[in-house]
Amino acid sequence: MQNFIYHNPTKLIFGKGEIAKLGEYIDKRVKVMLLFGGGSVKQNGVYDQVKKALKDHNTIEFWGIEPNPKIETLRKAISQAKAEKIDLFLAVGGGSVLDGTKLVAAGVKYDGDPWEIALKGYADRSADYASVMTLSATGSEMNAGAVISRGETNEKFAFFSSKYPLFSILDPQTTYSIPIDQLANGLSDIFVHVLEQYMTATGQSRVMDRWAEGIMQTIAEIAPTVLDNPNDYETRSDYMICAALALNGMIAMGVTQDWSTHMIGHELTALTGIAHGATLAVIYPATLSVLKDRKKDKILQYADRVWRISGGNENMIVQKAISATESFFRSLGLKTRLFEYGVGEEIIGEIVERFAKRKTILGENGDIDAAVVKKILLECK
Repeated sequence: MQNFIYHNPTKLIFGKGEIAKLGEYIDKRVKVMLLFGGGSVKQNGVYDQVKKALKDHNTIEFWGIEPNPKIETLRKAISQAKAEKIDLFLAVGGGSVLDGTKLVAAGVKYDGDPWEIALKGYADRSADYASVMTLSATGSEMNAGAVISRGETNEKFAFFSSKYPLFSILDPQTTYSIPIDQLANGLSDIFVHVLEQYMTATGQSRVMDRWAEGIMQTIAEIAPTVLDNPNDYETRSDYMICAALALNGMIAMGVTQDWSTHMIGHELTALTGIAHGATLAVIYPATLSVLKDRKKDKILQYADRVWRISGGNENMIVQKAISATESFFRSLGLKTRLFEYGVGEEIIGEIVERFAKRKTILGENGDIDAAVVKKILLECK
């Protein structure tokens, strides 16, 4: 196990009725900007719950943060927040709203164009922010990371804030009205978050491996109920907790990480608009196929512990594990081939060119370059 420092200051507030206590966690002397997406929070009652809980607080609202939040929209929020001298930013919605809020909170402390924060990959300073989550998938509620898009250039970059959410409220009941396609994308995102931190080398940490395998087993087990029974509170509880645990840094302690699938997926989303979780379902099985020799030992462990695959020679087991992974994504109703989205050679070429121009090197061993990215994209063509 490698040396590490772990620190996560986010207060996670979980369960039924917890939104009603929101006002207890915010000082009445601060000015709060509430940030929202497209309006689903008004339909599912979350907006009314938040407004009632903060009726004695000084609040203003900003609406319109998109899925894959765009810098063009966030610049408007930053300008308004600076003019209003906002002290605290409260994201109310899914992971995209919270990602956008992280950029806004950093942007009010930044003198230049806030897109520069995304390009640098980190923010030196940030105002305080928190969240009321209505869709868990990104794990953004318990980490400092965010992914921001730029519509003008069809680009998408991740950055890390200098602060974590002060708190995040998770009430599984808020997920009951989420469309099935968003839930499927969320399940895919959570599953691949874990794989990116797990599918590297064996023997680094028994604890991290078992923890990661447990989350993946749980997601595979609950997925049918999550999709078919929207009002199952216990299953939705597991869903939300899996999302937080998948990306709050705990399963990454002392182990190497990959993240190549996510980086390729970001480019695919930026150029085509395909939902993030959907891109991962396409790219991840292809990543395993191309890198199966480098990751063979861990794939064999994954086959045994997550999918209970045994018998046959090692190469056969590896292939069965890759097929099981793709079948899982298919069981969610997701596509696993680029042609199913109408993506062809032109987009593949553009993605490869971007990695080549940036001289990007990915993977836990720094051995995934533009040429390997091309192989991965052709594998899932």
